[in-house]
Amino acid sequence: MWHNDEYEKRGAGRLDFAKTVTAGKKFRKKIAGVRRRMRELQKLAKALVSTRHPLLVHIIPIRRCNLACTYCNEFDDFSKPVPTEEMFRRIDRLGAMGTAAVTISGGEPLLHPDLDAIISRIRKNGMLAGMITNGYLLVADRIERLNRAGLEHLQISIDNVQPDDVSKKSLKVLDQKLGLLAEYAMFHVNINSVLGSGVKNPEDALKVAHRALELGFTSTVGILHDGNGQLEPLGTREREIFEEIMSLGKASFTRVNGFQHNIAAGRDNVWRCRAGSRYLYICEDGLVHYCSQQRGYPGIPLADYTAEQRQREFLTKKGCAPRCTVSCVHQISVVDRWRAPQRFDGGSPATSGSLVELTGPAARD
Repeated sequence: MWHNDEYEKRGAGRLDFAKTVTAGKKFRKKIAGVRRRMRELQKLAKALVSTRHPLLVHIIPIRRCNLACTYCNEFDDFSKPVPTEEMFRRIDRLGAMGTAAVTISGGEPLLHPDLDAIISRIRKNGMLAGMITNGYLLVADRIERLNRAGLEHLQISIDNVQPDDVSKKSLKVLDQKLGLLAEYAMFHVNINSVLGSGVKNPEDALKVAHRALELGFTSTVGILHDGNGQLEPLGTREREIFEEIMSLGKASFTRVNGFQHNIAAGRDNVWRCRAGSRYLYICEDGLVHYCSQQRGYPGIPLADYTAEQRQREFLTKKGCAPRCTVSCVHQISVVDRWRAPQRFDGGSPATSGSLVELTGPAARD
């Protein structure tokens, strides 16, 4: 009898310890969230005062991806990682510009062998550090390493519930990864579901959104664009699902998405695109582009991209803007919506053909 009592006491002790660990982790997450929010508010305050620096930069450390989603035009299966020292130079350059936030994208950024050092370099330069990943390579230890590196935001797009011939980024495959993120991640996690051309079961987007909220993440929905980042209107049922997802979830900057109501209805948006100035897309070759769907404009090396060129792009109309579906550019441009009418006519027509073929150190040997 004594042994049973002792066993029960030890079991109760282990349970109490587990509860203490869980409570401690929740508290640390809350503190990390408060600190992150304070940094974001500081960046926003600076953005409202000055238009002279980029607010968000997407940077590509590797074009290669471990998946091959048929709708995606932002990957290959052969490119080598950008050398780490070169990534450091580009990040330091962005820091010198006063950039507020850098999001690492791809390809699949987790394939870069020095990703943690790249994240740390972003933080060392005082910039917010984010990443977009397909999530396949996430395990508990990898998430902990991202915590230690200083990652602050992570986004995963989940395209369906069951994998199909269009996309393997399914809830069935990734749900275990989401559970690991809920348990271990100290950074903010956003799960993006998708609607539009190529999505076989639009109801899946709603299931993905609800699962994200169950795990304590934010949830957004994107509308798939054509090969030039242009509008593909939604069908009736897709629009109903879109509106339901838009009504869900927590407030976050990723939910600055009123423009998507027009996109869903097939209507043009009237807005001032600040790509090339407040938003930059830096490809693996170190060139500055308007966005991932308008590679080639302006196509200037980051090292040579001046404050004067950024200011001109700030005031330049983009021909592709009315039917653009690239959410991050819309969101960033909201900050300056109330000021500085654009007076220059620019390039990047919506009717542009295939994307510019980029060459350089990351191209096939």
